[in-house]
Parts: sequence; C-alpha cells; structure tokens
Amino acid sequence: MSVNWHADGPSDAPALVLLNSIGTTSEIWTPCLGPLVERFRVIRIELPGHDGTPVETRTTPRTLDDLVADVLNVLDENDVGRAHLAGVSIGAMTAIRLAARHPARVGRLALLCTTAHPDHQRYRDRAAAVRATGMAAVAEIPRQLWVTSGCDHDLLTQLERMQAGVDPEGYAQCCDALSGVDLRPDLPRVAAPTLVVAGADDPAAPPDQLRAIAEGIAGARLAVLEHAAHLPTVERPGAVAQLLLDHLVANGTFAAGEATRRAVLGDAHVDAAIAATTPFTEPFQDFITRYAWGEVWSRPGLGRRERSIATLAVLVSLGAEHEIAMHVRAAVRNGLTPDEIAEVLLHTALYAGLPRANRAFAIARDVLRTDEGI
Repeated sequence: MSVNWHADGPSDAPALVLLNSIGTTSEIWTPCLGPLVERFRVIRIELPGHDGTPVETRTTPRTLDDLVADVLNVLDENDVGRAHLAGVSIGAMTAIRLAARHPARVGRLALLCTTAHPDHQRYRDRAAAVRATGMAAVAEIPRQLWVTSGCDHDLLTQLERMQAGVDPEGYAQCCDALSGVDLRPDLPRVAAPTLVVAGADDPAAPPDQLRAIAEGIAGARLAVLEHAAHLPTVERPGAVAQLLLDHLVANGTFAAGEATRRAVLGDAHVDAAIAATTPFTEPFQDFITRYAWGEVWSRPGLGRRERSIATLAVLVSLGAEHEIAMHVRAAVRNGLTPDEIAEVLLHTALYAGLPRANRAFAIARDVLRTDEGI
C-alpha cells in the first residue's frame, strides 16, 4: 500500500520522521516545523485513511507492526538508513515498536502523549462505532481529549474539521491496531536515546503513563508540559520544538553523555564511578562523560548494539581485561544475546589471537553466569 508522506528541509540533513495521533494529519506538526527543518530532513507520514493515505481492504485486522512496516517503507523510499523518530499517541507507539524491533534504523526517539498499554476495549468500541455511524461517532474527542479547556476556539474548530475528514474505515483500522497491542515488553529493548513528553492536563495519556514508559526505557528522560493536553504540538509548539531540538542535537553535552552512559552501563555502575571520583580523577570522568558517552556513543551513525560489538572486539584485541566484564554487561543491556556475544569473541580470536580471546571467553562466561544465570 502506498503511504502519503511529506518531506521538508535540506535533502542532505539528518532525517527526522514525525508520526501523528489517530484522527489527525501531519498538520499537527506544522506549528513546530520551522525550527526543525533548519536542522533536519523532516518526513511526516500519514496514517491509513488520513490525508490521502489509502485504506486497503483487509481480511485480518491491521496491527501496529503494519504501521511500523509503513514507516520502514517510507524510509526505504527516501533512501534513509537511519532516522530520528518523534510521534504522538499511536505515532509514538509505532516509534517504540520500530525502535525495539529495528534498532539499526533509529537514531534518537521522542515519545509524546502516549501509553505502552492502551485500553483494548475502548478501541474496539471506537472501531465499531465509526464503522456503524461514521466519524460523527467520535466528534467530541478533540474537545474532550486533545486540547485544554482554554484552547483557542479557531484552533479547536480546525482540529474538529481535521478529524471529521478522516476516512472512517481508516480510523477504525488504526483502532484495530491499538486494540491488541501491549508495548511493555518492548520498552527494555529500546536502546535509542529517548525523550518522553507528557501533557500535564492530558486525560487520554496522563503523566503517570508517560512516567512508566520513561522508567521502562533505560536512560529515558521525562518532560511534563504544563497547560497542554493530548496534542502539545498545537498547544505548546514552541516548547515542543525546543525539547526536540535539545534532545536531537544533544551530542557532546555532559547531560547527554551521562544519560547515554547510564543507559549503556546501568545506574549502579555510574553511581559507583561518581562516588569514587576524587579531585585527581574528576577531569578524566568529565572527559569520558562528555566525549566518549556524550559525543561518540551518542552519535546516530551506529546503534548502541553495533557500538557494543565494536567495543568488545577492540577491548579483546587490546587485552583490556579490566573493561571487558563491564562491556559484556553493556552488550546485554544493548540487546545482544549470550550467543551473539560468543560469536563476537570467536570472531576476534581470528585477528586478536587465541590467548586473548580465551581470556575474554572466561571473563564473559563469569559475567553471564552471575548476571544471566547461564
């Protein structure tokens, strides 16, 4: 199925994909677009039945994985290997699943006003209602959920017209995708640096639900926007754009480095390193946090999984035994299985020599036996 998408910004800039909430089009991102297209090739992708994306006749219900496939197809169509992703509601859920299942395609992640475990019955009921009576069945949703009570009347009218223009079957198929999804098992698999944004006044996805997502993704940061409901991109566009820019171009800063370091090595390790810091070692700790973790490890060109593979291979080659155990644990956090770690060590034996690989196997075996029970 051909998906409708829009691209803005320099063709040679890093790609940023923006994904919408159900019942809206990519126009919800327009108020934020100006600052983003200065730095990124921004690709906005429409949902089925929304703003020109056709609705296919299906014999099975649409799933979230189908929406992920739509995004991947658009990336391939644009010759984009890796992109940053930002999504609202179902768009954010799609981004979570894509980041968890296709980590090599994702740079950084921004999740706005969403949940990891939607109310399945609510979306079954909505799908049935719009199939029976059309979009009039959900006409009150923009007023009830999308914006705060003090929202500008013209903006609310625009949003109501936007939803009314959605194809009912396309809307219902998106509801189908939400009626059976549970993203909680996906959260620990997300390795991309992640920003989570909640609207303080969002009745559809209250801040506690976003906090649970932030706690489930290693190193994720939560921001709560005051005076915003389910669509902060239209109510607080300046604040959303600033949060996205701060997150997406955060390489090299101490805060970004610490977040990445904690995501890869774990809070316990980083806390212990900080506690052991002395005036003598403090400049070195600052250096590795800013440069190693904030710059190199945070670059979008490789995922954390690939960086773990490269790091293990180099450490074995150097015989850096003091670092190997730490990075075996990091590799597990970044999604490598014990079998894949073994393959990395076996491969390095060809180039680093048998004694060093043999010692690395022993260290990794002890770590995995202790931490993973293998």
